[in-house]
Amino acid sequence: QVQLVESGGGLVQAGGSLRLSCQPSARTVSTLTMGWFRQKPGKEREFVAAIAWNGGDTIYATSVKGRFTLSREIAKNTLYLQMNSLKPEDTAVYYCAAARSPYYSGSHLREIEYDYWGQGTQVTVSS
Repeated sequence: QVQLVESGGGLVQAGGSLRLSCQPSARTVSTLTMGWFRQKPGKEREFVAAIAWNGGDTIYATSVKGRFTLSREIAKNTLYLQMNSLKPEDTAVYYCAAARSPYYSGSHLREIEYDYWGQGTQVTVSS
């Protein structure tokens, strides 16, 4: 069973940056399709970004494209979500997710496509 441990959330002013981290246990980031989702207060969980197991493909939600960047550090078995130019509307609980299935163009945008989930980390952006 893969467990995902997230860290890096917090409170930041609008325009600031945060970096979220996600470490899977029992599997390496290079063998999983990994993604981030977020859930805003009173809303359903929504897709943020995903990266293929080989790191060669990434996809971002329109709302974060150009501001958020996925990366991986294989030696530390860690997935990162660098969030820049944060806006109050980015306030949400952010969830790391991982899937055993391989990424292909347009895939892994839905929760049902993921097998494992982290506990979530709160990101609050003040105006």
